[in-house]
Amino acid sequence: MNELNYRALGKRWEVKRSLVIFVRVVLAAAGASLGYYGASFVSDSGVLAEFLHDGYLTGLFILGGALIGLALGLPVFRRLKAGSGRAIHVLLKTPTNELAGGVIGLVIGWILALVISVPLLILKIPLVGEYLPIILGLVLGYVGLVVGSRKRDEFFNIFFRSEKKRLSFNHNSKASPKILDTSVIIDGRIADITKSGFLEGDLIVPGFVLEELQHIADSSDVLKRNRGRRGLDILNRIQKEPYSAVQIVERNYDEISEVDTKLVKLAKDLIGKVVTNDYNLNKVCELHGVAVLNINELANAVKPVVLPGEELRVHVIKDGKEQGQGVAYLDDGTMIVVDGGRRYIGQTVAVLVTSVLQTAAGRMIFAKPKSMERAL
Repeated sequence: MNELNYRALGKRWEVKRSLVIFVRVVLAAAGASLGYYGASFVSDSGVLAEFLHDGYLTGLFILGGALIGLALGLPVFRRLKAGSGRAIHVLLKTPTNELAGGVIGLVIGWILALVISVPLLILKIPLVGEYLPIILGLVLGYVGLVVGSRKRDEFFNIFFRSEKKRLSFNHNSKASPKILDTSVIIDGRIADITKSGFLEGDLIVPGFVLEELQHIADSSDVLKRNRGRRGLDILNRIQKEPYSAVQIVERNYDEISEVDTKLVKLAKDLIGKVVTNDYNLNKVCELHGVAVLNINELANAVKPVVLPGEELRVHVIKDGKEQGQGVAYLDDGTMIVVDGGRRYIGQTVAVLVTSVLQTAAGRMIFAKPKSMERAL
């Protein structure tokens, strides 16, 4: 262990010792105060007054309370440290919007408790009248905290609905975050699209998506393992580039098991858009009213437009479904059905486009050999 580590450990020990001393002093002072008031009570009641002088009795109680406080200092410090550690862990795992909703509900509960307590104090109810504000504050505050954390989405829709509408038409506002799913990361085209500048805003990679990528990369299946490693390489590539801002969001919805449902929930919480290649996730997002950016739809939209009558040079590679047809492909994978092209299999020929068919599965081009056109 080097000198820097020794210094760090020494500073950490000094901080811990100072905190223990502080807690012991506070508890000793509190114990001494309780001892003083206890001595006054005993003295007034006359229980030990005949055995001890009032001065000795007070000193004895103060000394006893201070010693008890000092003895309890270390155990109390350990309990406080453990409790604060658990509290911080829970708070870090809790989504920010849930914390904000809980605080709003807590404040509303306290306001209601204050409003209800005022007339009750005026009535001066015996026995419990003075404690009603405290009781109502605890009960309504707890109810508001629970309801606010669970109804956080409704709270934000009420308070920020008009602001969201205004921002949706404000072209100068910050772009919405883009939430990446596993399929689009493994696909890899997201890196080139981001580099081109067509995607604005932060790229959000949820923690549960990153975990899924790691599981795929650790799979025993070779194909799955290669796909998972490719996805991790794509993420590293995007993070290192200056043109993109990638954020890892550690927001795990433990009550939800499906990754697609978690993505939809996260998109609602962040008011963002889901970037995906998954057809099923696309439909789920549409049902929930979440905006989707589908890379496959983008690829189909930017494919070069081929018009009837244009000439192409293609390499016919196999038979078509109909008699005499041949099949060729463009560089982007678009299938070309060549009428009468069977005899040109294995050859590169010039063809003329006769028609273009656009389907949900993609674009299909029909053509015929240029030599047939000349013959006619």
